[in-house]
Amino acid sequence: MTKRLPCPPAPGPLEAHAVRFDDLFGTLAQRRGFRGYLAGLLLPRDRNKTLTCLAGAEPVAGAQHAAVQRLQFFLSESTWSQEAVNARRLELLLADPATAPHPGGALLVDDSGDRKDGTATAHVGKQYLGSVGKIDRGVVTVTTCWADERVYYPVHACPYTPAHHFSRGKDDPGFCTKLQIAADLAARAKAAGLVFRAVGPTAPTATRTASARAWTLLACRS
Repeated sequence: MTKRLPCPPAPGPLEAHAVRFDDLFGTLAQRRGFRGYLAGLLLPRDRNKTLTCLAGAEPVAGAQHAAVQRLQFFLSESTWSQEAVNARRLELLLADPATAPHPGGALLVDDSGDRKDGTATAHVGKQYLGSVGKIDRGVVTVTTCWADERVYYPVHACPYTPAHHFSRGKDDPGFCTKLQIAADLAARAKAAGLVFRAVGPTAPTATRTASARAWTLLACRS
C-alpha cells in the first residue's frame, strides 16, 4: 500500500477540525483543497462565495491564478463525496454537547436563490429569488437549518429544478415542488439523528407558495 503523504496543515485550530475528514479524501490534492476551502470560508474576506476570494486572489483578474484553478478542480471535478463529508460534519455536530440537537430546537427551511444569467447552467430558471426579493433568472436551493436560542447550523441542501427542465413539465415524475423537497430534507434530517419540535420557514418569504396548512402537514410528516 502506498504511504499517505502528509498534508500541509490548515491555519491555527482549523487543522484539528480538518483532520477529522481526512479519511474521506483519497489524495493529497483533495485534502489540501478541503483545507483551502475551509480557510477561504472562514477568513474575513469580501464576497466569499466567489472562487477568487475563497482562494485569496483578485476578482476577475485572478481567475487563472493557480490557487483558484486548484480550488475550481476540487469543487467541480474531484471525485470526493459531498454526501459523505456532510454526513461526517453532522456526526461531529451531534456528538458535541455544545451543538447537539434537542427536542426544543426547530428545523428551519429556506429557498433563497442567486441570480444566474443564461440557460446552460443546471437548475436555472426565471423564478422568485429571495436574495433579491423579486422574480428573476437564477438558481434556487432549498436548505434546512437546525436552530435554537443558542446556536444554528445548516443541515442539508437540494437544488430546485424548475418544471421547464423536464419533458413533461410539472407532470413529469422527476419534478418536485419546493415543498416536496423540503419534506424530503426534513425526513433526511430525522434519519441523520436530528430531533426538533417543529419545521417551518426561516422568514415569511421562504417557500412563499406554501400555505399555513402545507407547513402543518410538513411538520406532521417529519
